[in-house]
Amino acid sequence: MPGWRSQCRLVLLNSLTCGLEICVAAGITYVPPLLLEAGVEEQYMTMVLGIGPVLGLIFIPVIGSASDHCNSSYGRRRPFIWLLSLGVLLALLIIPHADLLAAYFTWGGRTLEVAFLILGVGLLDFCGQVCFTPLEALLSDLYRDEEDCNQAFAMFSFMVSLGGCVGYLLPALDWSRGLLSVYLGGQAECLFFMLILIFVTSVLITMKVSEEPPCAGVPALEPAPLLEAGHCSIPRSCCYLLKCKLRLLKSGPLLCLLRTFWSMTPAIYHSYCHVPQVMRQLCVAQLCSWMAVMSFMLFYTDFVGEGLYEGVPSAAPGTASRQRYDDGIRMGSLGLFLQCATSTVFSLLMSRLVRHFGSRRVYLSSMVSFTISALVICMSKSVVLVTVMSALTGFAYATLQTLPYTLTCHYHKEMEVYMPKKKTKNLLKYGIVIKQDSITHLTAVSEEAGLAHKLGGTNGHAFFSQDGSDYYPPPHGQNGSSHKATVPEQDEPEGYEKRGVGLDFAILDSTFLLSQVFPTLFMGMIVQFTKSVTAYMASSAIFGIIAIYLANHIIFDQKDLKS
Repeated sequence: MPGWRSQCRLVLLNSLTCGLEICVAAGITYVPPLLLEAGVEEQYMTMVLGIGPVLGLIFIPVIGSASDHCNSSYGRRRPFIWLLSLGVLLALLIIPHADLLAAYFTWGGRTLEVAFLILGVGLLDFCGQVCFTPLEALLSDLYRDEEDCNQAFAMFSFMVSLGGCVGYLLPALDWSRGLLSVYLGGQAECLFFMLILIFVTSVLITMKVSEEPPCAGVPALEPAPLLEAGHCSIPRSCCYLLKCKLRLLKSGPLLCLLRTFWSMTPAIYHSYCHVPQVMRQLCVAQLCSWMAVMSFMLFYTDFVGEGLYEGVPSAAPGTASRQRYDDGIRMGSLGLFLQCATSTVFSLLMSRLVRHFGSRRVYLSSMVSFTISALVICMSKSVVLVTVMSALTGFAYATLQTLPYTLTCHYHKEMEVYMPKKKTKNLLKYGIVIKQDSITHLTAVSEEAGLAHKLGGTNGHAFFSQDGSDYYPPPHGQNGSSHKATVPEQDEPEGYEKRGVGLDFAILDSTFLLSQVFPTLFMGMIVQFTKSVTAYMASSAIFGIIAIYLANHIIFDQKDLKS
């Protein structure tokens, strides 16, 4: 993709990626205070934040596979992007106005306000996280060449990191003193109004630039042959418009999703569980890598506030202990901001790094640097050194957002190499290759062929089996007996797995969601048992060591298949 125009188009294409990350980062950062202010206890607040990831684990494979099989005239991916973007927009409207929505119902009160907040938070987290899957599949569809795909996902990672930087900064700004706050009503209303403007703009830009071609399976909209003059009382133009509308309705994203969910759910989850070997090894390494990174990101600020600054979060406001904790939280937020800034730099350099050093070295070096940084953070008491180490973890963050997706594109480009079906034992009889599990069908076909010969079939003429393939009866001797030339059994490959890239991207995204669920379930118990917040960083380092081991088993190229 040489030229500044192609790079500019790639930036515009990923504008929705940046907008989504801004909304998710800013919204989820600002939501906990709103929940606590509404009266939700802290232990239930963490459960509310887990609603989105849990729902994503359930529906991501369905949505990913539905986008693979969608026959919309607007393309395969864009209808789902529109649908999920609508959910994000609805959440951005609900969260800051939950109290106003509850006021319309006299019977609800505070409980209904909390219910609206939970609805908005779950909708924002679910739709925001799931929307990345069709966006990744759209990039894969538009950029099929390996070098172009590397650059496309490097830009994807850059825009995600840039969105994270902006998303973490927006809640830190004081919007209550501006003129906009006078008209909108406060800090939360101003923040979410800015998020809505950013998000709507990014959606329109991406949808305009993508220009996804319609699916080849969608037939041209032509008037039915029966709708001719004299055979239909409705004018031909009206019949044509009605037919167009019906076909567009049939190919809509919601109906496509419902049809897929109803008819293909068992097959989807069969494919979801029985993934090819290369994808299984990649996903296991990706899960452990994300566990290391997310354990760091979720609890880093609390570690700095309690571990380095020795603050007490439960202390009364205004006390020295609480002031130290608040100072540590701000310093921890600076470290996460520097992590996102470092990630943006490495995202821009990712394609060059892969080109010069290879995917294996880049992946392993990123996880090695992350693990070393986590170990240094565990053992150091220097705020400056810990902040520098937290910035270096951005290398791993950029790598995990880029390389697994480019590897998946590479697997799908050469599916016959990386995703072959298991070899099945075949029989070569009478010059026909037959699966061992289809001997019953062979017997039936042989009987039909023998009957046809008795009824006057001639030698050299082909009969047709039930599956439509040609069947040549065995040659007959002068006495009418057939020469049973049987060749020993042999193994032959059965081609390759026919899988959609959207489903495999959904599996990769599921590892990211799982990495958020596991730490929130177990980290609290680990810290309570060890009575030290250093356990957060120690667990992150342990997951990093395991990720390095598992990364050595990832298939990066064809040479790894032979080893």
